[in-house]
Amino acid sequence: MAGHSSGAFKEKLSPFLREKLTFLSDRYGKNSELLHKLADQYMVDPRETPEKEEGERSRHYEADLTFEHEGVQLKGIERLYRRTFLVEPTNVCAAHCRYCIRGFYDPFNMTEQSLLAFAKFAGTPENRDDIREILITGGDPLMVPKRVNFLIDSLAKHAPNVDYIRIGTRVPLQEPTRVNAEVANALRQRPGLRIEVASQINHTVELFDETKDAIRKLQDLGVRMYNHIVLLRGVNDTKDELLELVDACRSLWIETHYLFHGVPMKGMAHLRTTVDEGIALITAITNSGIVSGRAKPQFTMMTDVGKITPYSGTILKRDGQRILLQSAYSYEERKRWNPNWQLPDSVEIDANGLMRVWYLDGPAKNQTVFARAPLRASLPVIKDAV
Repeated sequence: MAGHSSGAFKEKLSPFLREKLTFLSDRYGKNSELLHKLADQYMVDPRETPEKEEGERSRHYEADLTFEHEGVQLKGIERLYRRTFLVEPTNVCAAHCRYCIRGFYDPFNMTEQSLLAFAKFAGTPENRDDIREILITGGDPLMVPKRVNFLIDSLAKHAPNVDYIRIGTRVPLQEPTRVNAEVANALRQRPGLRIEVASQINHTVELFDETKDAIRKLQDLGVRMYNHIVLLRGVNDTKDELLELVDACRSLWIETHYLFHGVPMKGMAHLRTTVDEGIALITAITNSGIVSGRAKPQFTMMTDVGKITPYSGTILKRDGQRILLQSAYSYEERKRWNPNWQLPDSVEIDANGLMRVWYLDGPAKNQTVFARAPLRASLPVIKDAV
């Protein structure tokens, strides 16, 4: 989801979000806490800095696969895990989330020619033993449903080894009218394929009636839905808010998957909690008997080598704001899956050939970076946002 300009991440709001921000402002006040729960996810904040601090990222994992298949140069493909290819038909979104892990990517769209070549590559003998699922992300794939339809049809035809198609989208939350006949056609059931849709609902304030209707339309197609929550300072960093959210998702037949610690993206420190706060929150949720085990998220950090859940023994040591994490990712296996992959400077290899990675913690709650500034004086300004 490319949106950078002059080193800053460009603000973009969909018409639906503009309408709802104005509604929340009129109903609860121009600087109400409830308004902030939505606005802080999308509106530029004066606490953002265009300069990258030590340990911060301009992009998430460096896991690109750049290669040629049947004479077609393929880009927009990533591989970080053994059984999964990630493909980005577009990096356009209906709106820009301020904490986006792809916000500083260059603009990019895949053609039908490259999508077909990718589908054929996914089904080649060299991939049939390993590749079982395809994650279609971006950007937001539901911004280009015809391309998604073409890709899934191509995978069904040329990659019989693929059992699961996962699609990451925030369209139901950002512009629910886009869940239309074209999306229904793209996500229709195909024999032998299970289609799953990942949402990213961070707070119950996002569950407007229109959003719930869009979610039900997706479920009526027979797709399974699951939710990723990004832990965000001032948005959902309390036990009660997270409990309310996982209950609301379950009532909508959405499985709760991850509670992500905020990735250390450039300029987004004010939205990040500490890892210890995340661990305390997930402990309060999962070990309290308050919420059903079927609705409990898994707390996870997205590091330079992949997702790491902080089980006992995972945190090896601390150096200031940096944390050394032990992974079970094998460097040798990673290079086999993705020959393009380069060992990041943040990574060490242990005696067993497993990767250890330094990860930047979030600032402590009492640091001045969290002095929240008032929202822009007049919410009609939001209507003029790009």
